[in-house]
Amino acid sequence: MNTFLDYWAQVAADLFAQALAGEPQLAESLPKPFTSGSFGFRATVVGDLEGQFSILLDGAILEVPLLGEGVDQKAGWAEILKETCSAAAGELLAKSGTRCRVEGFEEVLDESNVTRAFELRSGDRAWPLIVREDLHNAKTAVSTPKPAASAASAPAPQLSPGLELLLDVELQASLRFGSREMPLGKILDLGPGDVVQLDRQVADPVDLIVGDKIVARGEVVLVNGNFGLRVTAVAAPEKRLESIRCLF
Repeated sequence: MNTFLDYWAQVAADLFAQALAGEPQLAESLPKPFTSGSFGFRATVVGDLEGQFSILLDGAILEVPLLGEGVDQKAGWAEILKETCSAAAGELLAKSGTRCRVEGFEEVLDESNVTRAFELRSGDRAWPLIVREDLHNAKTAVSTPKPAASAASAPAPQLSPGLELLLDVELQASLRFGSREMPLGKILDLGPGDVVQLDRQVADPVDLIVGDKIVARGEVVLVNGNFGLRVTAVAAPEKRLESIRCLF
C-alpha cells in the first residue's frame, strides 16, 4: 500500500519536471552530504493521517534560478514544496480514500532523521534532497452531537422560481494564472522557447472563470496526474449567478 511519501515522490517528480527550468529529474538515491548548508520546510498534516512531513534541500540549489530569473528562489521553493504536499494529500484521497490535508507549513533548518533520500538532477548538476515522514493514523475521534439549529438562524438562501431548471446545465470553467498586455508585433515574433512573464506571482492564487466572471480562487494541485484547483475562496452565490447571465 502506498504511503503519503510514495505519493509525494510521484507528484514531486512530475511537478519539478514541469515547473522548473531545465526540467530537472527527481530520483531516489543514497543519503549524501549537503555541499552548501541546507534549508527546508515542514508540513503539518491533519485528518485520517496526522503528524509532520519534512523536506530538506541542499542550499546550493538556491544559486541556480530553477524557478525563473528575478524570483526569490527560497520563497518559490516554499510554494512549490507546499504544493507537492497538498497534491500528495489529493492523490492519497483519490487512490485510497484516506482524507488528510496540510494545515501548517513552516521553515525548518535541520532534520536529524531521514526516511528517504533523493537527488534532483539537471544536466551535469545534482542536488541532494532528504525527506522525513512522521505520520500516523489518527485515533478515532469521539463525535459530539451538533446543537440543534436555532429558530433565529438565518434560513438557507432559496433559488428563485425556475432557476432549478438550469442546475444541470454544463458550463465551461477555466483557470486564469495571469495576464499581460503585449504589442501585436511581439506576439507575432513569439517562437518556441520564448517566455512570457505574467502579472501574477508564484504565491498568488489563480482564478476560476465562468463566462467572464471570477467565481472562485485557489491553489493549483495535481490530481491523478492532472491539474486541479483547491478552492480557497468563493464569490457569493449572487455573484456566481452573474456568470450565467452572460452566457444566455
